[in-house]
Amino acid sequence: MPEYLAPGVYVEETSFRSKSLEGVSTTTTGFIGPCRSGPVDLENELITSLGEFELTYGDRQQLQVGTDFMHNYLWHAVRAFFTEGGKRLYVSRVFRRLDDSAANRKKNEFEEGAGPNAGGLFNDGFARGALPGLAVRARYQGAAGNLRVRLTLRIGQNVLSPSGTPLGSKASVTGALRDRDVVLVKRAAGSAAADQTGCYLALWNQATQGWDFTDSVAAKTITVDNLADHALRVVSLSVAVIGETALVWDGLALDANHTSNGSADALTARFSFDQNNPAENRAIPVVINAVGMTDGLALLNALAPATPLSALRTNLEDPRSSDASRTIEVLLAGGNDGQRPSATQYEGGVDDATMRKTGLAQLEDLEDISIVAAPGSTFGLERGYAADASTIVNLLIAHAQRMRYRIAVLDSGDGQSLGQVRAMRAKIDSSYAALYYPWVKVLDPVTRVPIFLPPSGFVAGIYARNDTDRAVYKAPANEVVNLALGFEILLNKAQQDVLNPEGINAFRYFEGRGYRLWGARTVSSDPEWKYVNVRRYFCYLERSIDKGTQWAVFEPNGEALWANVRRTIEDFLLNEWQSGALLGDKPEKAYFVRCDRSTMTQNDLDNGRLICLIGVAPLKPAEFVIFRIGQWTADRKS
Repeated sequence: MPEYLAPGVYVEETSFRSKSLEGVSTTTTGFIGPCRSGPVDLENELITSLGEFELTYGDRQQLQVGTDFMHNYLWHAVRAFFTEGGKRLYVSRVFRRLDDSAANRKKNEFEEGAGPNAGGLFNDGFARGALPGLAVRARYQGAAGNLRVRLTLRIGQNVLSPSGTPLGSKASVTGALRDRDVVLVKRAAGSAAADQTGCYLALWNQATQGWDFTDSVAAKTITVDNLADHALRVVSLSVAVIGETALVWDGLALDANHTSNGSADALTARFSFDQNNPAENRAIPVVINAVGMTDGLALLNALAPATPLSALRTNLEDPRSSDASRTIEVLLAGGNDGQRPSATQYEGGVDDATMRKTGLAQLEDLEDISIVAAPGSTFGLERGYAADASTIVNLLIAHAQRMRYRIAVLDSGDGQSLGQVRAMRAKIDSSYAALYYPWVKVLDPVTRVPIFLPPSGFVAGIYARNDTDRAVYKAPANEVVNLALGFEILLNKAQQDVLNPEGINAFRYFEGRGYRLWGARTVSSDPEWKYVNVRRYFCYLERSIDKGTQWAVFEPNGEALWANVRRTIEDFLLNEWQSGALLGDKPEKAYFVRCDRSTMTQNDLDNGRLICLIGVAPLKPAEFVIFRIGQWTADRKS
């Protein structure tokens, strides 16, 4: 209890209520797979729309993996997820280099943090180009990095106030000039003043409280007093990166040490890799580094040499010149989509030096994910990709089991027969995974012809829609597949009679009711965990209780704490029962909570363990709706 050392009145706050426990989200999804662009080992960002995905991970175009082209299954899955009702998504991109030798893989595994000329490491997957004095490359691997980068030198307004003005007898500089600006000085035509025309680096002289203008190339320095009858204009850069769309950054300083309001705003600062906050530059598709540039004037002289006088320098010194005449551009080339990723890339890992993660290991840091899938990873399962596809399926299951509060949505292989998908199912057993068959037919927005896509993107979206419109305890089945034009195989009831008992969830077509998901079973052999909604509901309960009772850690382990824990969980479960999530016409039939001497021994207490026993009666889906009908006559008693 608090100390009371001096006489007086003490007013204190206390609580007479149990701690509240809030249910967690069950719709956040994690996808893993190859795509057109994007980071491989950076911290994941939440995606809430297809447009956000494309901004970071590229467009819908096909991938050229090796010498073959493959549909961009990850993009299609993201599109299906949001179309079917998904709201929140994380993506982990995987990439496998064309040169996948052990030495090259070790050098390149965590590439984003290095510079573009770091020992020539960027020789596989990165598009590259060069401008005078600048090294330019795509930020991430992929053919989508073969971009056009356009730099335009821009000339600002005259910031010099001439002598004889109300500002004073001498020329002066307005507040528009900043320290380390690159400026263009131009003498007025016909002036008798000494000609100081040229480009300079503006430096604020703290000792004289004035401006010095330095030309490091000509080893020349002038002051404002030398600029009678001259105009002084700030030179900046505009950068346009042109691919499927154009992105433009304007007003960039040339000097690497230039700042604006304390923030670096130079060309190389804006297009560098930010070690401390890489997420800020996630959407910038290129990296630009100055090569041997001492200051902004040196960079300008590299782009527009003064001697011999280049056309670019001539146009720069003409205030009436057009932007096009002051533009230099480069085409990035050499970017490729690598090989098709193997199970090794999907598994991922942690770099001991940078502690960055890739693959499924990256998704382990995201606690709010409740659904995980690898769209397209089973493409070719019955052909040359069988070993990798089967391994990826097992990796997804192991990941979901290890994370405890998420379920793996598994794709069947493309073109599988009933016998082949049953053979695939026979090799797996887990209550943390569900298998879906067959693939879904949609209209490809790229080729404008129908294609078949893996089910997981659609299913994850249906899970989210089901949870939002109904609840997580409702089985995510008997739901319309919005984008579907058909399925790879149109299953009938007799065929599903074979698949359903084995835990293979089918897509079916029903005349007058459209294309529907018609199954909600896990791939578990344990009948207690037969249904997807039961597993997902328990994941929801367990994580909600786990997250909502963290306050109890290190509290005094006695009767008061036990009673508080009981009340907290009972209040939560009562709300669940009242919302229709639990079976039973009374709360005591729907759940029980025990946390007392009957659940803990003295040895548990001595070792700091609080043990709470919780039992709930979950609702099972009405999978078989049976109506028994017989003949009955009016003169017979019912």
